Amino acid sequence: MPELLLELLTEEIPARMQARAAEDLCRLVGAALAPIAMGTPRGFSGPRRIGLVMEVQARAETASKEERGPRIAAPEAALAGFLKKHGVGREALTQAGDFWVLVKPGSSIEAAALVAQALPDVLWNFPWPKSMRWGVSAFTWVRPLQRILCLLDGAVVPFTLARGEDAAHGLASGDVTEGHRVHAPGAFAVGGHADYVAQLREHCVLVDTAERMGVIRDGVAALAAAEGLDVVPDEGLLAEVAGLVEWPVPLLGSIDAAFMDLPAEVMRTSMRVNQRYFALRFADGRPAPRFALVANIEASDGGAALVAGNERVLRARLSDARFFWDQDLKTPLQDLLPKLDRVVFHAKLGTQGQRVLRLERLASLIAPMVGAEPALAARAARLAKADLASGMVGEFPELQGVMGGYYARAGGENTAVADAVAQHYRPLGPTDDVPDAPVAIAVALADKIDQLAGFFDIGEKPTGSGDPYALRRAALGVIRMIREARITLGLHSAFIDALGDISGGIREAQLLIALDRNVEAAEQFVAATGNEKLEAWTFKAWASTAEQFAAASHGGRPEHSATASSPAPSAVAHLVLDFVLERLRIQLRSEGARADIIAAAIGQDDDILRILARSEALRALVESETGQALLAAYKRALNILRIEDKKDGPHTGPIDPALLTLPQEIALEAALTSIEPQVAEQLAAENFAGATHALAALRAPLDAFFTDIMVNDPDPALRKNRLRLLCRLKSAMESVADLSKIEA
Repeated sequence: MPELLLELLTEEIPARMQARAAEDLCRLVGAALAPIAMGTPRGFSGPRRIGLVMEVQARAETASKEERGPRIAAPEAALAGFLKKHGVGREALTQAGDFWVLVKPGSSIEAAALVAQALPDVLWNFPWPKSMRWGVSAFTWVRPLQRILCLLDGAVVPFTLARGEDAAHGLASGDVTEGHRVHAPGAFAVGGHADYVAQLREHCVLVDTAERMGVIRDGVAALAAAEGLDVVPDEGLLAEVAGLVEWPVPLLGSIDAAFMDLPAEVMRTSMRVNQRYFALRFADGRPAPRFALVANIEASDGGAALVAGNERVLRARLSDARFFWDQDLKTPLQDLLPKLDRVVFHAKLGTQGQRVLRLERLASLIAPMVGAEPALAARAARLAKADLASGMVGEFPELQGVMGGYYARAGGENTAVADAVAQHYRPLGPTDDVPDAPVAIAVALADKIDQLAGFFDIGEKPTGSGDPYALRRAALGVIRMIREARITLGLHSAFIDALGDISGGIREAQLLIALDRNVEAAEQFVAATGNEKLEAWTFKAWASTAEQFAAASHGGRPEHSATASSPAPSAVAHLVLDFVLERLRIQLRSEGARADIIAAAIGQDDDILRILARSEALRALVESETGQALLAAYKRALNILRIEDKKDGPHTGPIDPALLTLPQEIALEAALTSIEPQVAEQLAAENFAGATHALAALRAPLDAFFTDIMVNDPDPALRKNRLRLLCRLKSAMESVADLSKIEA
């Protein structure tokens, strides 16, 4: 089978774009060459190249086909239009019944011709996240494109990027690539994929990203193990570094002892963000005074000069971190809170200071539900966002929360409060730990519930293609915390509580900004001019803004009243609840749960633990023989009621015992009278398995009822009474779950 090899050699591609670019190349080329494709293209990427290899057919064949034209009796203009559309004469048509028919012959195209025809368009329209023109050509690429290697079974597929009058970028395909810039500069020819990979290896380039990652992972681990150390796992950094080097050479450097008292997270973040270094640690988890770097060359001195240079750079970076750490420790965390009143969280949701007040109240409400002390939860929520105003978080936003925890401990805060401040952003992803203490759980839940309620309230819901405010992650975080900590929490009421605190945000935020700007303008006029009129005008503007702010802060926010243009809090809470429960539904399906059982359980509740317990009880019921029989009887009753209710329903109301004339209906009514309080008692105790077990007692009387009783009796009174009996049966069974959603 012919093999197609394509390589696009450029100047250095940003590491974050490489994997996606290889995927896009495979997708676009695969679609363009679909007529000859045999299997899926296999992409590769690196600092200076992206490419693919795929198997193709030698030629593409298309079968002949017929296309029906106008009727024989159609006007001449209709026939002329059909002929013009297809570029043929009347002689090409044949008659088939009452219609003209055009027989289109099959076509055939060589694979090389199709490749040469398709690839220029793919490259001209390649979807880089960022690209630009290089030189005078209209052709755009992420970095200057230097070579195109395109081989089909070892032979060059000739094409050029010249297009129309734009001949300035006449880069043509060939069989030539380049090796490592330092160790093996210059171009050389290759004859196919295997030869390409082998020759590049000889020229100090590892083509495969996974291989480069393996070399880095194993090399750094081996160097660390030789000194009795472990590497702090960081797959994201590993992938990024693999996109920076073609010939990875791991090395170890040292960290000055003067910096080892800095928080481990500060050192790791500084090394990772600024220099792409790997952090090392002792077996007990303490940070080690060593770091690993990955060079792109094998230095003649074994890397000594490279290590020394990187150690100097790291000293400067850690000196900056030391400065921020020392400066931040001079200001108690509590004293940073006023600064949050000038930081807008979102234009429609107020400032960070306003959000802190919301979190404080919400955390204290949630605290008893998770076994936390409300006062401690409120204190932790009050301090949770304070580190956003710190110097360290300003330099390293990745450390928000973490630094707050350190500063809270340094300020003598309760350990539970400090831990909650540090952990309240968790979980940040599916592999991140959830908070592990009640106070931390209360604050983390409050943070995510406020986030979800707030953004849904202002209409910023996630779309299929975007989730700019990470609301899906927040919803999954709420679900994980509830499931792992076994928290009983009514989500709808929690969202109502959160929405009740979101008041005045947009107007107060805008007025605070205006007030701040006017104060600043007034100060500038005082300092820079002696013009009393200008000063008076400026202070008048400031005073006017201050009056507006005072009025707004006492008047609330009319945008959040229940008007036609702004949904009531209850409606918004239902939207958020549906969003969270949809995430739960997807999660349970991925764990193997039946979709119909999940739907039946979710339709009844807003408490995730109860939903899970109800789902498990339903699963056990429907998987049993008795459960299957009960469900069949329930579906039969439901169908009868659906039909009869359309005639003269609904058939609710009390059953007349005097009209229960047959033993089977008497037995069913007696069974219902017996099990209804049992089911209610078990549901009140949240014992859903007990509730479904109680329903099982209905099987025998139900079987007998549907075997021997005619529900639609000719006597209208008997018919009505029996329909009411079925309605009562339906209500009893649906008190456990929405059984109508369970498939038979």
